[in-house]
Amino acid sequence: MDKTFEAEYWMPEHVREYLRGLGFVLPLEAMEGNIRVWHDWMSAVGDFYNYKDTDGFGRVYEVHRRSIHPAMRVCQEWGSLLLNDKTQVVCEEQACTDWLSEFFAKTGFMPAAQNTVVRAFGMGTGAWALWVDADSSKVRVKHYDARMVIPLSWDEEGVSECAFVTRVFYRGKAYDQLQMHLVGGLDGIADVGASPSQPSPSHGNGGPASPSESSLSRSLSASASGGTYRIVTALFDEDGNAVHPAGVCEAFDTGSPFPTFAIVRPAVDNTRVDMSPYGQSVFADAVDAIQAVDVAFDALVNEVDVSKMRIFLSDVLFDKESSGTGKKVTIPFGKNDCTVFRKVMSTEDMIQDFAPALRMGSQAEAFRIALQTLGDLCGFGISYFDLDESRGYVKTATEVASDSSALMRNIARHEHSLEVSLAGISRALLHCARTFGEALPDEGSIAVNFDDSIVTDTAAEKRLAMAEVGVTMHPWEYRARFYGEAEDVAKERARGLGAGAVASSTV
Repeated sequence: MDKTFEAEYWMPEHVREYLRGLGFVLPLEAMEGNIRVWHDWMSAVGDFYNYKDTDGFGRVYEVHRRSIHPAMRVCQEWGSLLLNDKTQVVCEEQACTDWLSEFFAKTGFMPAAQNTVVRAFGMGTGAWALWVDADSSKVRVKHYDARMVIPLSWDEEGVSECAFVTRVFYRGKAYDQLQMHLVGGLDGIADVGASPSQPSPSHGNGGPASPSESSLSRSLSASASGGTYRIVTALFDEDGNAVHPAGVCEAFDTGSPFPTFAIVRPAVDNTRVDMSPYGQSVFADAVDAIQAVDVAFDALVNEVDVSKMRIFLSDVLFDKESSGTGKKVTIPFGKNDCTVFRKVMSTEDMIQDFAPALRMGSQAEAFRIALQTLGDLCGFGISYFDLDESRGYVKTATEVASDSSALMRNIARHEHSLEVSLAGISRALLHCARTFGEALPDEGSIAVNFDDSIVTDTAAEKRLAMAEVGVTMHPWEYRARFYGEAEDVAKERARGLGAGAVASSTV
């Protein structure tokens, strides 16, 4: 297969060697086995879904197990519950809030960010990172999943330096692009220009520095001295050779004291690898439930398939024609799906039908229990994936949220983790925008207003709050709560408005 169009993209070995040559330890290698397994479950591939069996005569045949892709469904549900176009990043300064809203709308950030959350919840880790076009003074946000994220410096508080690798195309040719977001000045990244084959620099004790200690101490010392983040780019051709295309800036100082990337992880402890900067899949402890769901679903389909009516026809009903050898052969007819059979040497009961009894009730109950178990193990509560008896399929989020405290608690946990990531990348965006000439004030504190209308009745909340306007709530408080406006802006826009005017503005 052409490496340009691989079905799956994983960090190539020459990029790993390059990073090792710079003195970095790659935590991806300890987690890669788990990430690959989680990726397979999301794609519903592997030995569980495609395997070989042997019949009573010793013949080996291939079997495909049908799937509703439960692992991907779990991740997609979390993505839709946590992020959508109505999610708003709110700054203390209204001008910064407005700029971010316009930037996110113009670049389609939120829909792409939702996909990042989906894959991060599936493979345990995702990331957003700034991409800068210095010539045109533009900044964008790139999206990565666990296969492309390589933390370089981290501690219990988070990742302070990170690298991202992906496939890019330049003038019709495919390259592997490595972008390292490193903190510190030129001294802090002096090793980056070294060849991967060169040994790591020695320290005062005469021995080689520990790669993880070296990178972490460099990060912490640079942060203490007010260092800024630099984006260092390296490109490799398909043979693993470093290339230097014209127009590609190999090192760019963003001037940002804040991380120019944000790691996205579900609020689930990583129990696979201790002290790893990677997260854990939201369904990591529910693999058996995923198997149960697809086994039950496959059994449902098989039950319907084997229960089709069979028609048995006597020999006398089949037309015959002469073959090339002069013998009479039966002319085949009908669908070739094993529903019509020939009764050999029979003239009695020329047409006979047989319809096996369906066991759909017990099969559906097994499917229901598997779905409930999956939902419970993945943090939705036992009722989220329950079957709706009136319609025969899973209920919606709003139908189960009112009586599922587990779901609401887990949404709050994941939103808290996600808010840190969204606020971090937003702060870096605003800083780079000011560097490129945007007249923006300091953003102050940053918060995220999540749209919980999927699981709560937002319209009802607005009506209740509206009833309190003029009683226990000022009009500006209503605007600040539901429109994400800064206090001074909300007061200015609500000045002179009564409760009726505010109500009309919410329609």
